[in-house]
Amino acid sequence: MLYSLHELAYASASPFRIGAQMARTFWSSPLNPAADTAIGRTAFASAELFESVTRRYGKPDWRLDTITVDGHPIRTTQQVIWSSPWCRLIRFARNIGDLKRAKKPVAAPSVLIVAPLSGHYATLLRGTVEGFLQDHDVYVTDWSNARQVPMLEGRFDFFDYIDHVRDMLAAIGPRAHVVGVCQPGPPVLAACALMAEDEDPNRPASMTFMGSPIDARLSPTVTNELAEAKPFTWFQSNMIHTVPWPYPGFGRRVYPGFVQLYSFMLMNEDKHIDAHHRYFQDLVSGDGDGVEKHEEFYDEYLSVLDLSEEFYLQTIDIVFQQHLLPRGLLEHRGRKVDLTKITDIALMTVEGAKDDISGVGQTQAAHGLCTRLTDEQRVLYVHPDVGHYGVFNGRRFRDDIYPRVRDFIAAHEVASAVPERSAAAA
Repeated sequence: MLYSLHELAYASASPFRIGAQMARTFWSSPLNPAADTAIGRTAFASAELFESVTRRYGKPDWRLDTITVDGHPIRTTQQVIWSSPWCRLIRFARNIGDLKRAKKPVAAPSVLIVAPLSGHYATLLRGTVEGFLQDHDVYVTDWSNARQVPMLEGRFDFFDYIDHVRDMLAAIGPRAHVVGVCQPGPPVLAACALMAEDEDPNRPASMTFMGSPIDARLSPTVTNELAEAKPFTWFQSNMIHTVPWPYPGFGRRVYPGFVQLYSFMLMNEDKHIDAHHRYFQDLVSGDGDGVEKHEEFYDEYLSVLDLSEEFYLQTIDIVFQQHLLPRGLLEHRGRKVDLTKITDIALMTVEGAKDDISGVGQTQAAHGLCTRLTDEQRVLYVHPDVGHYGVFNGRRFRDDIYPRVRDFIAAHEVASAVPERSAAAA
């Protein structure tokens, strides 16, 4: 019912949104003599603000057709290497000719970046992917919006997620490097343990976890406390809703992205109100830089996807309530996940001292669980000045965090790694 009401509210606002678009066009027209007056600029800003907060934000573009490496433009081509109804594995193939002209090595370590499946699209990691493209052959998980997956495609749960990680590493080839950003930490670590126990030739050479709830019992945040304060049945009853017609996933039970978005915005309500107030003032004053910065952030932040019921509820249960992985109790399809089987997959953890989503200690807990790794196979880094988002995006990620991860991957690149595949000419 809530999902249908949400859709009804959006449809009901359409006439007003169209009116705001017409007003925006009128008050920004160079043919309007009042456009550059205080009244005109205020009217334009009001219409623009209303339209921006009531529109539907679709999946953002990657906008990585060309990147800059050491001052040289390098074209990239997106290639779908593997896919299922629930995910596409995208490779950003760097143009070989551009690399040679920039005198950069064509062969590079293969890195699988596992994007979070927690409400936002994988494009939230645009800055992360761009950073790793400086020195690596980059692959990223592009998770599907559950409301776009027809019921005939079946379920997708926490254990399917683990299987997907294994399948994607197999598609890339032997001894790639895997980077789990936020939510993927526990299932990626479990996948690595299973592959290590099987002596799978496609097991990664290294694993890096950034701001991940490996053990959510440590330094609990507001998010962790909410997950533990409510009984499991509360999440079943209040957070799961049915996808309405005409979406392809009509009838599927999901955790809607808009529910999570509203929850996160309410946690920082004053911050978002202030940001939109500044946006309005920047529109009135004509501050293009401020407007562009605001729109760039919220165009991404307000783009959300739905999670399947089973994946969301199992994540709440396994990761945030029962803590099965750090307690050594997680089983995958009847088989115990034994982290002590990891002996030749190096481990790096990255945390932000100001992280209010995954508190300090939750990610580095992986070191205490992977007991058979040597000191030479471990790197633990806590950045003193970043929060959750800054762990994998922004200036401090580029300047402080990424160079450390790059050096860690380079130190554990193995001879059997697959050389970079040929990139299509742009």
